[in-house]
Amino acid sequence: MMINVYIGTVISLWVFFTIVFFIAQAKKNNGLQDIAWGGGFIVVALYSYFFSNTESLNGSVITILVLLWGGRLAYHLFRRNWNSKEDRRYVTMRKGWEDEGKNVAVAAYLRVFMLQMLLLIIIVQPVFLANTRPGNGLKLINYIGIAVWIVGYFFEVVGDAQLKKFKADKSNKGKLMTEGLWAYTRHPNYFGEATMWWGIFLISLVEPISFIGIIGPVAINFLLLKVSGVPLLEKKYEGRPDFEEYKQRTNKFIPMPPKKHLNI
Repeated sequence: MMINVYIGTVISLWVFFTIVFFIAQAKKNNGLQDIAWGGGFIVVALYSYFFSNTESLNGSVITILVLLWGGRLAYHLFRRNWNSKEDRRYVTMRKGWEDEGKNVAVAAYLRVFMLQMLLLIIIVQPVFLANTRPGNGLKLINYIGIAVWIVGYFFEVVGDAQLKKFKADKSNKGKLMTEGLWAYTRHPNYFGEATMWWGIFLISLVEPISFIGIIGPVAINFLLLKVSGVPLLEKKYEGRPDFEEYKQRTNKFIPMPPKKHLNI
């Protein structure tokens, strides 16, 4: 039964990403893939929940939390990306493929949409395990996981809201966001996302096999800290005097009280 649900989940996810791919090609904007990221987790959570035929409170809690997170993220990115120009990351990829003489659509499908789908499958393992394993009710470790998830959700939602408000003020054009949660960590939204997945993992712990799900939070932490999240933004602002000053007083990832500014 578990393997059948797993195969069905992967097929559903593939169909979802393929549909988004065709929409992105019609709009000539591969950045729409970012919208599909949150939606893909919802697909996995709902499919594995309704087709697993298990009654797990842990799975129910996790599915609800994924719906809250994935739905908010997809909506947030939809409003930002749907009618916007293609993000510079994807523009760079597109130009590179064109220079190499490759079929841009095929390259985008394999290197953007299918790659993102594979990464999602790795990260979402705690959700799948929770929805396909029978649970015996919430234990202390699971309640700790819920608390951890709430902390992460707070940082991501509030961090995004503060940044949106900051950018909406035209007088802030060209300036760095360094207030609110951004005074305690240079990437509150990324910290929040990583923290939520540690929370999901803790909620999913119902039996020894559940520990396999640790691959999810480890993978998302690695991606955010070493690949596509923090490094790209840090590189974008590297060398700017205001950013270098910001780095001196504000922790990179884990929130900490701001350091006193040193005049050098």
